[in-house]
Amino acid sequence: MQPIQLFELASKQADWLSVRQSVVAGNIANANTPGFKAKDVTPFQAVLETTGIRMAATQPGHFTESEMASRVIETKPTEEIGVQESGNTVGIAEELMKEGQVKRDFELNAGLVKAFHRMMLMTVRR
Repeated sequence: MQPIQLFELASKQADWLSVRQSVVAGNIANANTPGFKAKDVTPFQAVLETTGIRMAATQPGHFTESEMASRVIETKPTEEIGVQESGNTVGIAEELMKEGQVKRDFELNAGLVKAFHRMMLMTVRR
């Protein structure tokens, strides 16, 4: 029987979401800072592909929050926001949408872990 990787994967995604939330919060905090460039993190799928983590097998390629923080990238200004007169590229509306995505992903992650945990407990009880 192969080990169940769901809890490990959920933990890694929670770490990634935590880093993303910090980056988005930093963008919002610096919305009025002249010359500040908006940032985001590499998508979670790309992070998983570069670390070699597979759902079916255990890999020693674990990554930590500090490794994920190094995956912070500068985002390109959108046509709606562009570069403002101060040289800033932060769009508050976009950052708030990202924050909403992070919140939904956290809730989905926690809900899946809770349901899977409940399912495992039901199998043990019998």
